Amino acid sequence: MPPRLNLLLTPRVIAYRSKPAVGVWRAQHASKPQPTICAVRGFADKSTDLPVSEDDKGPNTDPGAPHVSEEAAAMAKVTGGSGPDLEQGTPVQEVVKDDKEAFDKLPQVMKDSIRAKTANPKPQTRPYSTSAIRRADLVSQEPAESYLQEGTEVSPPPGLRFELPDLPLPSTSNMEHRYDPVVAQVTNLLMRDGKLSVAQRNMALILQHLRTASPPQVSPTRPLLPGAPPPSHLPLNPVLYLTLAIDSVAPLLRIRSQRGAAGGGVALQIPVPLGLRQRRRQAMQWILDAASKKQSRGSGRGGFAQKVAEELVSVVEGRSGVWDRRGAVHKLGVSARANLNFGRKR
Repeated sequence: MPPRLNLLLTPRVIAYRSKPAVGVWRAQHASKPQPTICAVRGFADKSTDLPVSEDDKGPNTDPGAPHVSEEAAAMAKVTGGSGPDLEQGTPVQEVVKDDKEAFDKLPQVMKDSIRAKTANPKPQTRPYSTSAIRRADLVSQEPAESYLQEGTEVSPPPGLRFELPDLPLPSTSNMEHRYDPVVAQVTNLLMRDGKLSVAQRNMALILQHLRTASPPQVSPTRPLLPGAPPPSHLPLNPVLYLTLAIDSVAPLLRIRSQRGAAGGGVALQIPVPLGLRQRRRQAMQWILDAASKKQSRGSGRGGFAQKVAEELVSVVEGRSGVWDRRGAVHKLGVSARANLNFGRKR
């Protein structure tokens, strides 16, 4: 702990100055010269202005100097250009038309300009159109064949920036149908938890793998659909590659189990034909199930897409187990075709 100091024993000197009286302060400052009013205030008047000699003239104190507009007009006359633009804001003639004194104080250039405009007024024109025919109607009335003559350059009709589209519009031009039907359906089947962007990325990776992979070797025991292009042409069109793989293993029917159809509570297997989208959905479900059972060969976001693409190549080459599932469904449907009459209502 630091030692305590006895402040009472330490001598201190306190300076004290008494406040002077008001009369004394006035007497002390009465003899000093007071500054002028113009030095204290931020402006000056005639009574307090300092005397200025006639030789000392500022830039704007010469009464013989021309106006700024007159100088600009003289410079434009020498250089051959246009005079000053005096029509910005409210026109001057509107301001001084009822004030003769203000007109007399205008520069000579402005006086001449106002007199010239008064003598030769411009014809009044409407800034808008009163035509009852719309511009689109005028463009549509012109024949489209007028600009498609032989030997002339093809250009859009007047009023249009680009050429007219061909009618009727193809189905792919609509935003709702801009993708191939098979691609859109497979993308929806790939989607999980409503993540459409992830499914679209996987679909793009699948098509990229089909495009960059080597041509498949088609098995003669499991041929593809009739009319299919040669295997060497399939990587050139990955959408056709995908469609051919799905349609080749798509089942033609499904087996519906109906209890009590023959009486006694016995379930009968009744074959039911499928539509095009139903067939593709069933085939794609089989392909996704087979791809999910494959072992991953790496990590990353495109691992599942890689397995699905490899399963599609296996389907085209006839090595996939989806062919066996399709054959089993068809075989069961052939054996159960005698049960079709039991499912019908009489």
